[in-house]
Amino acid sequence: MSYRPERLAETIKKEFSAMLHNEIKDPRLGFITITRVAVSSDLSAAKIHVSIYGTEEEQNATMKALSKAHGYIRSELGKRIRMRHTPDISFKLDTSVVQSIRVMELLKEINEGKEYTVND
Repeated sequence: MSYRPERLAETIKKEFSAMLHNEIKDPRLGFITITRVAVSSDLSAAKIHVSIYGTEEEQNATMKALSKAHGYIRSELGKRIRMRHTPDISFKLDTSVVQSIRVMELLKEINEGKEYTVND
């Protein structure tokens, strides 16, 4: 099967999501949302952006668990995607969701007339 980077990114996102929900049973894994997958133009690398709900310690533990499962995840993706060369994968913590929630909280406080601080 021939892939373009966008199509491969969607396939990786779908298959990795299935693995998270059905197969990877590490208790350190928190509530993970895959926000996006970026694949290099030559299809040799894929960066999986994840948002993790929880404290900073929980986020760090989840990222460590993902790093530890890297080999298994890449191997499984290789079996499922059926490409000659499986892209090298890496994980990146996406904090944009947390930042968006904070912005919404600040806007709500402004609308309610409360004082706020930007650097909480």
